[in-house]
Amino acid sequence: MRFSVWPINQQPIYEILEVAKHADSTGWDGIWMADHLMGTRERTEVPLVECLTALSAIAVNISRLRIGSLVVSNTFRHPALLAKCFASIETIAPSRVVLGLGAGWQEHEHHALGIGLPDAPTRLEMLEEACQVIRDLLDRGRSSFSGKHYRLNEAVTLPKPSSRVPLLLGLKGDYSLRLVARFADAWNLWATPEILSQRDEILCKYCENDGRDNREISRTAQALVVFDEPESVDPRWAASGLPLITGGNAELQDHLGAFAEVGLDEFIVPDFSLGSGAQKLELLDRFFEDVARPFQTD
Repeated sequence: MRFSVWPINQQPIYEILEVAKHADSTGWDGIWMADHLMGTRERTEVPLVECLTALSAIAVNISRLRIGSLVVSNTFRHPALLAKCFASIETIAPSRVVLGLGAGWQEHEHHALGIGLPDAPTRLEMLEEACQVIRDLLDRGRSSFSGKHYRLNEAVTLPKPSSRVPLLLGLKGDYSLRLVARFADAWNLWATPEILSQRDEILCKYCENDGRDNREISRTAQALVVFDEPESVDPRWAASGLPLITGGNAELQDHLGAFAEVGLDEFIVPDFSLGSGAQKLELLDRFFEDVARPFQTD
């Protein structure tokens, strides 16, 4: 299993870079950034670093880690622009960039910024076309495409990446998993082992229908990590509805063992629940050295 870190966007860029450089020097496998332009509905007035800007800064400051988006909202940027952005980031970090893409979802963010958020079926149509456009531009450096939502006429993205940029899709619904089976090199979701197993069964059926080996798709998932007893967990995380693993080293290893049993390839640790400053780095070290090491693969 690989292990990566997800720094929250709602911290200064120097703190994001501190986490990234620390992870790069201590053996982690990757670093991921979310794509939001505003805070939550409850906390809109918070400073927030834009995803692609952060990835560019991280790419300049680290030498080893894979870096990627978890995940870019397809509604925020035209897919041709997105392909160009990631091709450019790849020139900074050759062979280490992953384009993570999703359909878009946060209603208040779209409403406040005047960005259209169509219904879910339309967003999935847009995402399906975007995958084709992005793959064409990143692989061939050019595309002519005529779809329902996007049209390109001899579009060019140069320089092409030095190696294939993997496409990760962050999707969970029964119908949307068919796009993972068709287009994705990697798949991501917030999950417990039980959720991952149930969703994976559906993905495998889509892969079988398409004649694709499902193991070509890397499974990635994240859950909040808290070194504590369940009854002592910060109420913010307990009430968030997000998957959460808690306990001491042994209990957390049990959780990772359950993920390994259902075929997880990469576990991503959000830094949101690990405090700040030196405490955060210490807990990341503790997780990596005392919990994750027995499960880490090359």
